[in-house]
Amino acid sequence: MEPSKSSIQSLVSEIKKEIFSNDNLHPFVSSSAYDTAWLAMIPVDPRKQICPMFENCLNWILKNQNEEGFWGETNDEGFPAIDTLPATLACMVALQTWNVGQENIEKGLEFVHSKAEILLKINYQSLPRWFVIVFPAMIALAQAAGLKLVFPQGSKGVIADIFFKRQQILKTEELVDESQYYDLPLLAYLESLPSTYNIRQKEIVKHLSNDGSLFQSPSATAYAFMATGNIKCRRYLMSLVQKCPNGGVPAKYPMDEELIKLCMVDHVQRLGLAEHFHDEIEKILAKIYRDQKNHKAKPGKTNMLLPIKLYKNSLAFRLLRMQGYEVKPGNLCWFLNDAEILKHVEENCEQFITVMYSVYTATDFLFPGEYELEEARKFSKRMLERSVKTNKDHNFVLSQGFQNVIKHELKLPWIARLDHLDHRKWIEEYNVTPLWIGKTSFYRLSCLDNKKLRQLAVENFEFRQLIYRNELEELKRWSMKWGLSDMGFGREKTTYIYFAVAASISLPHDPIVRLIVAKAGIIITVADDFYDMAGSLNELEVLTDAVKRWDGKGLHGHSKTIFNVLDDLVNDITSKCHTKERSEIGEKIRDIWCETFVSWMVEKTWSHSGYIPSVNEYLQTAMISIAAHTLVLPASCFLNPCMPIEKLKPAEYENITKLLMAITRLLNDTQSYQKEKADGKMNLVLLHLNENPEAHIDESIAYVEEIVGMKWKEFLKHVLMDEFDDLPKPCKNMHLSCLKAFQMFFNSSNLFDSKTALVDDIKKAIYLPIDRTPKPFLKPLPSPVPAKKDNVTKISASFDGALRNRGNTSMIKQQTNFWKISIKRPEKVHIPVRINFCFI
Repeated sequence: MEPSKSSIQSLVSEIKKEIFSNDNLHPFVSSSAYDTAWLAMIPVDPRKQICPMFENCLNWILKNQNEEGFWGETNDEGFPAIDTLPATLACMVALQTWNVGQENIEKGLEFVHSKAEILLKINYQSLPRWFVIVFPAMIALAQAAGLKLVFPQGSKGVIADIFFKRQQILKTEELVDESQYYDLPLLAYLESLPSTYNIRQKEIVKHLSNDGSLFQSPSATAYAFMATGNIKCRRYLMSLVQKCPNGGVPAKYPMDEELIKLCMVDHVQRLGLAEHFHDEIEKILAKIYRDQKNHKAKPGKTNMLLPIKLYKNSLAFRLLRMQGYEVKPGNLCWFLNDAEILKHVEENCEQFITVMYSVYTATDFLFPGEYELEEARKFSKRMLERSVKTNKDHNFVLSQGFQNVIKHELKLPWIARLDHLDHRKWIEEYNVTPLWIGKTSFYRLSCLDNKKLRQLAVENFEFRQLIYRNELEELKRWSMKWGLSDMGFGREKTTYIYFAVAASISLPHDPIVRLIVAKAGIIITVADDFYDMAGSLNELEVLTDAVKRWDGKGLHGHSKTIFNVLDDLVNDITSKCHTKERSEIGEKIRDIWCETFVSWMVEKTWSHSGYIPSVNEYLQTAMISIAAHTLVLPASCFLNPCMPIEKLKPAEYENITKLLMAITRLLNDTQSYQKEKADGKMNLVLLHLNENPEAHIDESIAYVEEIVGMKWKEFLKHVLMDEFDDLPKPCKNMHLSCLKAFQMFFNSSNLFDSKTALVDDIKKAIYLPIDRTPKPFLKPLPSPVPAKKDNVTKISASFDGALRNRGNTSMIKQQTNFWKISIKRPEKVHIPVRINFCFI
């Protein structure tokens, strides 16, 4: 069934209520199975162990087990993330503690048995610090609770190595290190620390936050409460559960509300839904900008963890700058001045991949002279390239969807991508967005995985496709009616042109805007080819004179066709204008077309006579002959608010229009110099080579590309900031859409003249529906030994056995009394004395 406007509007209304108008915590942040399990273990009376204090948490565990048997997060392809292993173990312990959910436990044990090996092996090269700390502890806890863990023989070495790495962390790190803010301190993993730490009650209480939490970690705070009975911990936990009526608690609480809202805005925009939530987005960003200006916090080391701070700063910078707010590069680039931070990121680049992606995309919006941002772009690009290579070489778990997004970002810059196709890629390949690696799970916004939001994105995209298909058919009929699709010379580019217009100009523009630009583009292509290859010098002089007089008498053949369709288009445009403005607008639009035809005639005269213009002389004419302004200015009369009439006068063009004309010309020159050289025409690449005969052609291309890069930065500043041009925002955005379309055509090759290069993109933009194919689930690795009961060999794999090959006997002895923390507490949790694994 085709999507309808009414169904889209209905979904928009529901989402506004659920996501943008809800003060509850639950709709915004996804639940952490691991942390929820720890709250579910807390008894209402520690002396009797009769029932759980938070029964809702226990019920959540019973209701939220994945059908494959695990608890925890999946990546954007539906595969269980590495956090599912400790989360599943913790949830099974919670159920075992209260003697419920035996069927859930059996499914969980089967998941661990069948999937642990592949999860550990594909993640092994990049296991995060939290996993190395927590996973061994959860194995111990599960054993102590009486759960029979069976791991495949192939995972024995990996698990042993994890235990070894954990011990190295415990040996080298302080319980709380005030000097570093790269990651949570060891005390934040209180529930996972061994007895050797001898942590006293006063040490825990000393580090409680004002809200009663231990580093905003629900799991650590739950254990702190069980160990100390501290009333502040209890209040924190009670407040948390009240905020989560469904029983599932997040991995961190309280959370940074600004960051949550920034992520919501970013996701909605990337899904192509900004038009439906314009007021909500503007309200959120305006408040964040006000708060930032009022606080004026100095960048640098704070109590916010480095990945979180850098992610938030980069996201805020990009969203605010895109919206036209004045934000300084220092808000983002402060990390470049800290060699220790740079070293840490380089050494752990796979753990910073989401952060570096955010930094890199923020630097798409460079203004002139912002050298810090250029350095941030180089650094983040290097880290992304290294992460992609690491994933390729070592099977680092970078989901295929996110990997595709990163590769696409690195290969094709934002300035050369069309919004409509970007929206499709985001919907299909990266529809679940982890913000950063949390303590024991990905810290996600549930609204980013909201089924209604995704449904809206799909319906909205396919509704646009329906509109685009209808408009393209109308355009083809128009082109055939005037004979433009069968002129007998030049390029037939009706579909290419409409694709570029539709995919770069986001709705909700009136269809008339897209059709005016598309029709103008078709006429420009036909007329430009006529001047270049089909018309004689005399024919072209007559046609140019007719356009200057705006009188087609005496024309015939192709000249007559071109003038008549142009006259009809201008009359159609003016007929749709307000009655009082028709005459003046019509005159100015004719003037724009007139100067365009004159510029083509000048270039034809140059090539015919062999005249080589100066650079300045060339640019004065070539900026007009590229005809970018001829596309944008007439159509801008129908935007809301519209282009001021006086800005249509050639002598009164705003700087943003002049920059558009210059950049589009230079982009074309970098990819068309070979063809134009063969045709006897000039462009800036050839002129530079002519003036520098000792230079190589690549040097001349690089020279022009450098100018394009500088002009792009200046152009972006004019588009995004209000003080540089006296044009309404929609008109500036129209300029940006036009330039991005040109950049797409001429970014690294001449796609416009290719017959096949854009076929797949056109299909994706206009014809093919969104891919809704369910993602496959991980299949277990084949076991080295058949998994039959009589072939199961139980191998003692205590810390002594698991680490025998490491030769670290002192560490082994320390671990045999795992979990006996020397503090007074109301009731001891089950403690393992010796840990035995079963390996198949």
